[in-house]
Amino acid sequence: MPTLTHLLVYPIKSCGGIAVREATLLESGLSSHGVHDREWMLVTEDGRFLSQREHPRMALIRPLPEGGNLRVKAPGMGDLLLPLAWREAPETSLRSVQIWDDTVRALDAGDVAADWFAKAIGVREPIRLVRFHHDAVRPTSVKWTGGVPSQTRFADGYPLLLIGQASLDDLNGRLRAAGRSTLPMDRFRPNLVVDGLAAFEEDYLASLSTGTAEIRPVKPCARCPIPSIDQATGIPGRDPMDILQTYRANPRMDGAVCMGMNCIVSAGAGSLLRVGQEVAAELAF
Repeated sequence: MPTLTHLLVYPIKSCGGIAVREATLLESGLSSHGVHDREWMLVTEDGRFLSQREHPRMALIRPLPEGGNLRVKAPGMGDLLLPLAWREAPETSLRSVQIWDDTVRALDAGDVAADWFAKAIGVREPIRLVRFHHDAVRPTSVKWTGGVPSQTRFADGYPLLLIGQASLDDLNGRLRAAGRSTLPMDRFRPNLVVDGLAAFEEDYLASLSTGTAEIRPVKPCARCPIPSIDQATGIPGRDPMDILQTYRANPRMDGAVCMGMNCIVSAGAGSLLRVGQEVAAELAF
């Protein structure tokens, strides 16, 4: 039976992830130790989001919940503490920020945090750290959910990204055959990793269920250059896209190279997921 082998939460969009043993499954994504997935985001002064695509050093920023704070580390920097408790702020601290085609209400984390992150990723232009407003709702596109309502925070488009371990193993086998180095799973930044599926079987799932919760894969994940960035060093290397292009171009996505499935929570929001938990996989055909 398929088994959950990894649960990963990314508190700050495009920064380091946290591997956790258990997480609460919310409609908007995973939550663990008071931290929600993609709850924070770096933006330009005019509100456009930043990512590793342009700033690979973001991979070196490591957040970790500690007590009532999110402790954030980066090479050569003193630690930054971000309070986890939500505090109502004056209207001047609220910002409208842009994440792809969506405009979202967010809370500015202040000048100290902004300066810290600018130094950590090595940018001279002003940037800001913002937090998804607790009253905001960002719906996902119903084009891919079959009309089922869902929501996310600052993830690219959907609350969860699922990848089967066998899919990465398949890619790594092809990389080895080409004389290339293999890649760890963190290059693809999933939230859920499942062992026990055939390679790329996640593409054809109607659902994964735990008995109390149901996760529905809805849209293939079109890959960007981030898998070329070493998440341990923040240094871009050879992009696996040329290998993936030979067998993972998806006609449903206008030929985009895809790996992993974006998912929504179709039942059981509030359930607890655990590493080692068995899940029932239902195929869509």
